[in-house]
Amino acid sequence: MADYDLTLSRDAIPALLDQPAALGKLVETILNQVLEAQMRDHLGAERYERCQEREGYRNGYRDRQLSTRVGSLVLRVPQTRDGSFSTDIFERYRRSEQAFVVGLMEMVVNGVSTRKVTRITEGLCGTSFSKSTVSRLAKALDEPVAGFLNRRLDAAYPFIIVDALFTKVRTDKSVVSKALLIASGIRADGYREILGLSIVDSESFATWNEFFRGLKARGLHGVDVAVSDNHSGLREAIAKQFVGATWQRCQFHVMKNLLDHAPKKERENVTVAARLIFLATDRKEAERRYAEFMARFAETAPKSCVCLEGAFEDMFAILPLPEKYRRRLRTSNMQERLNEEIRRREKVIRIFPNDAAAIRMVGALLSEQNDEWLSRAYFDMTEYFEWKATTVAKPAAVKRDRRAA
Repeated sequence: MADYDLTLSRDAIPALLDQPAALGKLVETILNQVLEAQMRDHLGAERYERCQEREGYRNGYRDRQLSTRVGSLVLRVPQTRDGSFSTDIFERYRRSEQAFVVGLMEMVVNGVSTRKVTRITEGLCGTSFSKSTVSRLAKALDEPVAGFLNRRLDAAYPFIIVDALFTKVRTDKSVVSKALLIASGIRADGYREILGLSIVDSESFATWNEFFRGLKARGLHGVDVAVSDNHSGLREAIAKQFVGATWQRCQFHVMKNLLDHAPKKERENVTVAARLIFLATDRKEAERRYAEFMARFAETAPKSCVCLEGAFEDMFAILPLPEKYRRRLRTSNMQERLNEEIRRREKVIRIFPNDAAAIRMVGALLSEQNDEWLSRAYFDMTEYFEWKATTVAKPAAVKRDRRAA
């Protein structure tokens, strides 16, 4: 290991005790002297020295800023004409810098605002990173997020669950509400995947139809059951793009609708009675409990009765399936939990500066969740495919709306 002779100005010593920034200046001075010594070793000669051992020539300096625990240092890195000089003095800090950038990305993905990230980096590193710098680093997520959202979907997905949530995005100096369309699927091998994400101006037949077309263009196929709420445009798009698939109306959303139409004093009773209907194990039992509900609440909660009457057939579309599949496919709760996690992180940001920022954060979160889902199977699909192979009459398919034809 080479030894270096370092010099320190006499005036610098008292300053170490009086000036808080002096320690950083001291480290800066020492590291610059180390760089000079390493250049001498590399060339085999002192500055301006003429000798036979010289192996190259200097070519000025370039400044390199280095963030350390004692503050931000400016180092003058010597250069050679042939560019052959390199130093290991930055190696440790280069690794730290990479880890730091990853940390910044993690903070952004976890919903920490750029203003807060700036304050955190200033406290940790003794230097300030502007909001624009943090945003620029966050944009490094764009390529992996795009790769995830545009990947091929080569497996068959017998079950898909779709939903939308709304977020605020700044557009043309105003703040507007935009819809995030999200689809998840359960593959033929029983593993879950997040299939896609799209940000659109509104939730409608046209936007959902285009979203599903994009998924099919990437390879989505083999859909037997689609679970969603009762949005008319969504249901119409499912019927058009997945002809013959069973549409299951989410029972969780049905319950919300029932309670919205129930008088306050009857909501608890409506909840208990409706839950008994949802948990029916066969059609006969479901119809019996449905009749009891209608008779009990015909006078006290008539609007809830009308709501249940319109939803009854659609919310039991998967009743013919084996019980263990019905239990998880009767609602879109899997997707709702995902939406809750998105909402939790989105609340920190409140308003996205543009569509790209929304896709970046939500897409990164979905990619992270997708990796977790792929770590364990959600279903054992053996029983399902045995049932499918032996069942002559499949569950009734969605009736296509005339506009979807």
